[in-house]
Amino acid sequence: MTPENFDKISGQILDIASQSKYETDGRTLRQVIQLTCEMATDEAAWSPMYAKFFKVMMESMDPSIKDQSIKDREGNFVTGGILFRKYLLRRCQEEFERGWKVNPPPKPEGETDEVAMLSDEYYIAAAAKRRRLGLIQFIGELFKLGMVTERIMHECFKKLFDYEDVPEEAVVESLCMLLRTIGASLDATGKGRPAMDAYFVRIQTMIDHPELQSRLKFMLMDVVSVRSGWR
Repeated sequence: MTPENFDKISGQILDIASQSKYETDGRTLRQVIQLTCEMATDEAAWSPMYAKFFKVMMESMDPSIKDQSIKDREGNFVTGGILFRKYLLRRCQEEFERGWKVNPPPKPEGETDEVAMLSDEYYIAAAAKRRRLGLIQFIGELFKLGMVTERIMHECFKKLFDYEDVPEEAVVESLCMLLRTIGASLDATGKGRPAMDAYFVRIQTMIDHPELQSRLKFMLMDVVSVRSGWR
């Protein structure tokens, strides 16, 4: 899917997802969400487009689609766009909690960077890192379209700040990606601004940590600088 063929391809995918109206467990819809999320995280440059697609999908979801295992507080089946959003958020949460702490393996002593980058372990870790950062950006784009609540985004920050001693590379990279994606939006809300102030106090603590790699320090310092431009 690209911006040029967005209308055509998105229509075809919506037709496939609509087959869930003949099901009782929403399995086709769940498969469509899974595959599309995988594409969104693999192709981070297109995150805004995939988020837009999910917005269109949620708003046009057939209200007769239901999952008999999912009910609301009143005991009614969750259907249509609400069911779609529930599936999507569950998928994003599972991926976020499962796959965001994968770092490249340490380079064996005496091995050059070029050789290390050719190893299967490095390739797997690099692919996981790409998907992790792609997922972070995608979740941020969903928030900007109102599909993910501000509360959920603060839960993501809480998860990222839940580290001991020196933050891992994955934590810093994910944090910077999330702030670059939604920082300006959060700073523009009444509840978001105080939380952002607290986050940047934590970030300064990370920057000041004597054992944090210089590359990660500069990454965090760059985000601090960027914030002064969006405020």
